[in-house]
Amino acid sequence: MSRTRTDRAFGRALRGEWLLEEGMTFLNHGSFGATPRRVLRAQERWRTAMERQPLRFFLDELPGALAASRAALGELVGADPGRLALVENATAACNAVLRSIELEPGDRVVAIGHIYPAIEATIRYVCQRRGAEAVFVDLPFPPAGPDQVVQAATQALDERTRMVVIDHVTSTTALVLPVAEVVALCRTRGIPVLVDGAHAPGMLDLDLEALGADHYAGNCHKWLCAAKGCGFLYSSPDAALAHRDLHPAVISLEYPAGFPDEFGWIGTRDPSAWLSLVEALALHDELGPGRVRRHNRELVLAAGSLLCAAWGVEQRVPEAMVGSILTLPSPVQVEPTLEGSMALRARLWREHRIEVMPVAVHGRTWIRISAQVYNELDDYRRLAEALA
Repeated sequence: MSRTRTDRAFGRALRGEWLLEEGMTFLNHGSFGATPRRVLRAQERWRTAMERQPLRFFLDELPGALAASRAALGELVGADPGRLALVENATAACNAVLRSIELEPGDRVVAIGHIYPAIEATIRYVCQRRGAEAVFVDLPFPPAGPDQVVQAATQALDERTRMVVIDHVTSTTALVLPVAEVVALCRTRGIPVLVDGAHAPGMLDLDLEALGADHYAGNCHKWLCAAKGCGFLYSSPDAALAHRDLHPAVISLEYPAGFPDEFGWIGTRDPSAWLSLVEALALHDELGPGRVRRHNRELVLAAGSLLCAAWGVEQRVPEAMVGSILTLPSPVQVEPTLEGSMALRARLWREHRIEVMPVAVHGRTWIRISAQVYNELDDYRRLAEALA
């Protein structure tokens, strides 16, 4: 991977690296990300290689290319590449872990905080099938601070807890949760932890081996700007779930080799998103990972101050729990449901060409904004005026 740093200006000067439509204000990078042109070109080169000589590609070239992607990713997230499996997304990674654990009637799987709905559904599914109890520990929003999360986790654990699931960055409410403290708490009690880090790679400085979680699921298509369908699962060598017992949701030809070998081949599929990850990481490295993180966090905090002043609302999320996304009280109240939120989103797009994510949390409508290197403060001024 390139080690050449650049001093390229962020904001509109960099927006041409992406295919984003002209004339729109895109403040919702957090939902699905956006892939730069050069990464898409790299992905297309891999697809062309696959189609020019399929046997050579799948049998001879693919294993080494996948190893190169894992090595580059491992360097960024602080993980031994041999402990990484490439998957389609964090949901697939979490499914692999949750559907591999052995549960008995009366066992508990405890989810802390504003869990992502797809993972909530997975927890309910595996618990219902095995007679276990799914426990969802709610948090107030906004919380008073990180300590409130640790306290809630402490109160939820007991001798029947077989796994704890926690988001690193919550999807709906955009809170950076104190996963290191929760992992340390669980380790003292011998309870395995699965961290859903869908938003974390590229947003937060990661060192997965130092973190000590048993399992960590991440997306690369969000803040690392990889192609869609690029995620990973990290599993610690000390994980209570033995690697021979950790399987992908699709069992295929590598069974029963265990983790991570079984994840490398689950039938014929397009691996170009994984292979072009090297290009996405090269771009990220050239822009400067620390510089990107600082820019995005400082911009989203400045945008929050601007919007709160314009709308007459208060930014109540503790700054210690803010990354590159921020959830603010909406100045216009619609029905606090998914349908009401989507209607407000559609109105902002239809009338102002602004893409942002309204969300309903605890009986109120909020506006979730994202900051990426192609954004600048004027983008948020347009949002301020649209909802003034």
